[in-house]
Amino acid sequence: MPFLITIILAVVLVISFITDIRTRRILNIVTLPAILFGLIYYTVTLGWEGLLFSGAGFLVGLLLLLIPYLLGGMGAGDVKLLAAIGALTGVSFVFYSFIYTAIIGGVISIFLIMKKRGVVHSIRSFIYMPLLKSTKGSFTSHSDRITFPYGVAIVFGTVIAYVGRVWV
Repeated sequence: MPFLITIILAVVLVISFITDIRTRRILNIVTLPAILFGLIYYTVTLGWEGLLFSGAGFLVGLLLLLIPYLLGGMGAGDVKLLAAIGALTGVSFVFYSFIYTAIIGGVISIFLIMKKRGVVHSIRSFIYMPLLKSTKGSFTSHSDRITFPYGVAIVFGTVIAYVGRVWV
């Protein structure tokens, strides 16, 4: 990965981490220029192949989180952040970033559920939930929802993907 791309990626991740923790938002003023920079940089340096590299990374990053977004599981900023990571790093990297992000997000979710509801209640709910499923809708009310800034998981997943790529 080119040094300039690494610097831009690091800046995007740090700013997104801070704003997501503080305000629960990932800013368009950070993600959209990163997407444009990736597309322009790779087009200028590699021509059509570069545009395809960055464009495909952008699309994969966008599509990986589009369904969870449409189902209300995350914000649009999370989707745009992963799309920006894809535009800067390409398909392969953004896919690994997504895998690590999903694992980290799952671990954070399990920790938060157990913290809020207690370990015994969480295990009991996990075992009995399929048996109690109702046809009338969800088991949880809006007050039972546990949310967290998913951008944090995206940032850590991307850092792990980067470190793993550097050492391999």
